[in-house]
Amino acid sequence: MALKTSSRLSDVDEYGFERPPDFNYQNYEEFMSRYLSVLTRRARKWSHLLGAKETVGRGIKVKRYVRKGIPMKHRGKMWMEVSGSRRKMEAHPGYYKSLLEGSLDEEVVESIKIDVPRTFPDNIYFRDYNEGKLTDLYNVLVAFAHHNKKIGYCQGLNYIAGLLLIITKDEESTFWLLNALVEDLLPQYYTPDMIGVLTDIKVLESLVKERANLVWRHIKHYELTWGLLTTKWFICLFAEVLPIETVLRIWDCLFYEGNKILMRVAITLVLSNEQKILMSQDFGDIIECFKKITKDADAIDCHTFMENVFKVSGSFPRARLAKLREECKEEVMAEMKK
Repeated sequence: MALKTSSRLSDVDEYGFERPPDFNYQNYEEFMSRYLSVLTRRARKWSHLLGAKETVGRGIKVKRYVRKGIPMKHRGKMWMEVSGSRRKMEAHPGYYKSLLEGSLDEEVVESIKIDVPRTFPDNIYFRDYNEGKLTDLYNVLVAFAHHNKKIGYCQGLNYIAGLLLIITKDEESTFWLLNALVEDLLPQYYTPDMIGVLTDIKVLESLVKERANLVWRHIKHYELTWGLLTTKWFICLFAEVLPIETVLRIWDCLFYEGNKILMRVAITLVLSNEQKILMSQDFGDIIECFKKITKDADAIDCHTFMENVFKVSGSFPRARLAKLREECKEEVMAEMKK
């Protein structure tokens, strides 16, 4: 059923996020009027795929279904399954609880205590230690920091763990999904030197130079860096950047296909908005443009957005991306030594 008037929409979405004062209700309603039928159709197909089961393993058909979106009721369990997190959790019963009951590094704990209340200030579930998700978030971050002491706690993890909690509604599942993201899917992203993030920013710049040379020249002319424009895209995995429904569709693919999806999304955002970027004629205008393209009608329509991600980004051979990452990583490391 389509939403007909903006008065029918709550000021808070189904995930607990308050809609900003400039929220475009008309764009959202137009999107939902189309998307509700998509959700109904996808739910029916997923129900047929799963049968009596809650999750299903990997396969060509499952990959195709994941790209078209996992229904909310199956999302947490499917993320656990396709990322390998469920198997890890079942192989280590009691491990999560033991981390919280063990000896804790007070310095790390203090860093987490400072950051936890800053997580999603626009979300009603992250405001109260007694009734909300702040205690759960604190526990997950403390456990992960003591599980992976090389990384410990890194800023940005609070947003990722927070969104995982909203979806899974379970501390231990969130811990294992965070583990899969940081250790398996995004190695070197959350290290102290953030070598993985810096590498992927340079990879993006290289791809823009190749596929949208005018944009690359435009950014260079105004002496902006791609790090200034896109660091948050990669660190937060587009959380707090793109609309929540779009982020969740990206994460569906991230857990199934790996970190290549982040580069597909980043290059699609640039290529799809080439003219808007080129029309921005000074330093401040370009920065504002990069913020607006992540909140406009195209970004809100998560279904069309994800279809474009796989069309606009074109062929993305994993071997070529790996080679490009290796070359860019060498450049980043050389720059660090200067």
